[in-house]
Amino acid sequence: MTHVEDELNSQPECWIRAAEEAGRHREALPDPGERVAVVGCGTSYFMAQAVAALREGSGRGETDAFAASEFPAGRSYDRVIALTRSGTTTEVLQLLAELQGRTRTTAVTADPGTPVMEAADDLVVLDYADERSVVQTRFATTALTLLRAHLGLHTGAAVTDARTALTSPLPQGLVECTQFTFLGRGWTVGLANEAGLKMREASLSWTEAYPAMEYRHGPISITTAGTATWMFGEAPDGLAEQVRATGGLWVGSGLDPLAELVRAQRLAVAVAASRGLDPDRPRHLTRSVILTP
Repeated sequence: MTHVEDELNSQPECWIRAAEEAGRHREALPDPGERVAVVGCGTSYFMAQAVAALREGSGRGETDAFAASEFPAGRSYDRVIALTRSGTTTEVLQLLAELQGRTRTTAVTADPGTPVMEAADDLVVLDYADERSVVQTRFATTALTLLRAHLGLHTGAAVTDARTALTSPLPQGLVECTQFTFLGRGWTVGLANEAGLKMREASLSWTEAYPAMEYRHGPISITTAGTATWMFGEAPDGLAEQVRATGGLWVGSGLDPLAELVRAQRLAVAVAASRGLDPDRPRHLTRSVILTP
């Protein structure tokens, strides 16, 4: 078994622990009404998108998401949350340094022995969700679970669905597809973006991701026999029928959207195996992007 398979299979247990610990991290996480930005790079940026949509959509306060390198320097926030598995990513550390003394910051990380310890005002360490794999799985979903629990939006059903996602067969014909489009609405747009990234990293697949209502505005033109369109969450009326009419494979969502992401992680590993690729050694990638001056 690859590292990434071992790590993605451990996600239900990680989620249980994160939900149980959310209360003791309350002081490090934003209060209702705070104006918040959530930042990250790569997978962490897509989790930031999901967190921001969840928090603002649930009425807890205005919340934005940015790639750490694209944070708007002139905009003020009550708190900035940085998601960083390694705690060493250059863009995240640079941003936290720029914010010191003027904006309260929280880092959610997997490794306490890294520079982010000194860079952030508050720290949440999810060391039990750390990973050997370059391709992120359990840290990203565990961080999101922690923040869902902090917002009161996590339930045990997500864990149950994750176990189902790990044991149920993938849809017939899905692994053989040549192109994959992932769709979301609201907070699941970030999950769709992350699913596409997982497929590119682990299996070198051609993938795209869109808000579901935008899919009809051009992207559906590439859908045909041998392609797959996967919806995270409830689909817009009539969209499944439109996809099927193109000859493409429609993958609907019957599980908690975060559990659907676990299914997509499994697909990335399965497609990698079918192509003779090692998902633990993705092409041109390292576990953390550290830029030298």
